[in-house]
Amino acid sequence: MKSESFEYRPSEREVTNMSTHGNWLFSNWGEMFLSYQDFPWFKDAPVGKILHGEEPSPNHSYWPDNDKEMSAIGILDSIPAQPTQQPVS
Repeated sequence: MKSESFEYRPSEREVTNMSTHGNWLFSNWGEMFLSYQDFPWFKDAPVGKILHGEEPSPNHSYWPDNDKEMSAIGILDSIPAQPTQQPVS
């Protein structure tokens, strides 16, 4: 059995949904909701500029038409933590 070597290839990153509250972004590091409250530069951007994004390296997204770039860690740090559900006794 021959092992294949790992080579990074940009993922098929995609904006999977857009709403009045924000955008869902899917890439090699998962799917995340980018709210306009946390990422205001997307709120008034034309759809084409939001859809035209790149992932030039692992965990890094870049929107050349908006001149915005973010790492997955930066995005995760900007998203408020969701409260955990407490079991009902």
